[in-house]
Amino acid sequence: MRAKDRRFWTVRVNRDIRVVVHKTENSFLVCYVNHHDDAYKWAERRRIEIHPQTGAAQIVEVRERVEENASPYFANSQSQLMMVADEPAPAYLPGLFHRLSEQELLGVGVPEDWVRDIRQASEDNFLDIAEHLPAEASDALLDYVSSGILSQPVQARADLDPFDHPDAQRRFRVMENIEELERALDYPWEQWAIFLHPSQRELVNRQFNGPARVSGSAGTGKTVVALHRAAAILQKYKQAKVLLTTFSLPLAKALKHKVSVLTGDDNANVTVLPFEGVAADLYTLAFGRTPRIASEAQLQAALETTVKELDIANFTLQFITSEWRNVIDAWQVDSLETYQNVPRIGRRSRISSGQRERVWPVFARTRELLTGQGLHTWPEVFAEVTVYFATQDHKPFTHIIVDEAQDLGVPELKLFTALKSDKPDALFFSGSGKPTPAGYHQRRGWQ
Repeated sequence: MRAKDRRFWTVRVNRDIRVVVHKTENSFLVCYVNHHDDAYKWAERRRIEIHPQTGAAQIVEVRERVEENASPYFANSQSQLMMVADEPAPAYLPGLFHRLSEQELLGVGVPEDWVRDIRQASEDNFLDIAEHLPAEASDALLDYVSSGILSQPVQARADLDPFDHPDAQRRFRVMENIEELERALDYPWEQWAIFLHPSQRELVNRQFNGPARVSGSAGTGKTVVALHRAAAILQKYKQAKVLLTTFSLPLAKALKHKVSVLTGDDNANVTVLPFEGVAADLYTLAFGRTPRIASEAQLQAALETTVKELDIANFTLQFITSEWRNVIDAWQVDSLETYQNVPRIGRRSRISSGQRERVWPVFARTRELLTGQGLHTWPEVFAEVTVYFATQDHKPFTHIIVDEAQDLGVPELKLFTALKSDKPDALFFSGSGKPTPAGYHQRRGWQ
């Protein structure tokens, strides 16, 4: 194994499956399980270390190994989505984090060998880089991009064990003795899937003064916290109307089953639906009819028809389709003026003011074609429901809990904000903290 961290070992389960473990004098850490080649690749690209400034134990991706695997942000090739034959090179723009010092970046958990990449990160490549950072670092930097404020790092005691650090608790679970480990391994899987670790209980029961977000990497129990918080609210407030939602129908069905294990099958005060299911049900409630959603084929036909009709030069159909999905439709851009000012973070291809003016008629005409056929897009449905409920004093839910919140797009987030009741802790988000790039990631087939 070519692992940079020599404390990684593999344990053979059978002829194919391997368990990656990390051994020190004081700990034995079970890290990863997969097929032989995938397990080795995982270990070769990572190391476990104590962050020199925060003191938290981290799983760090080895930057050189990421570069060897041709991560997109190391590439210098021009975007293939748009042809720009007559446009000058874009003016130099300072990096997103040029105002932050190296010490400030280290203070929020950025590993030392990733500091330079962050200092040079641009609007185009930051989300790619963020995927390789520990969760506490990427969360803090994403917050800085959106608010301009760098969150204060957790101040841990000097004598605190690195695995007990609050940031480390996102990714590690410590078993104090063999009996505790045996109980965990013997626990029935259905119950273990919704088992509440003592370190999560505070988040479940805490009274927040506004919208709250729990974030962490995969496997840290974010969904378990969301499930128990829904159950706790139903138990505490007998008249509560709770919405538990996530990005897909299969996940919503799984959540509904687990909620029934916690609260009982007869609990009518909790609604479990995917994002689009929420929008569709509330659209019908608000307007008395079911929205007709444009199919993939219908949308593509409208875009292709418009491109041929208007003969827009220097823009590929691939670029126009991507721009429609992630900018125009996601943000419900309804005028050239709005298009000139809409943010495009996460979009790999830059587009000048002149280019936006030339391509705008395509998007305006596409909207006309869809509207003329009585068709809606999902972001349009979200937008109409948002406008309706933003003006209503009575909200359909007292509490909204969003699982897999990193998959929220602009339309969904605006809707849940409009649905929020006047209770201080009416909105609760649980997710990885690494959002889908741009405005909207289309999800179909919720019914």
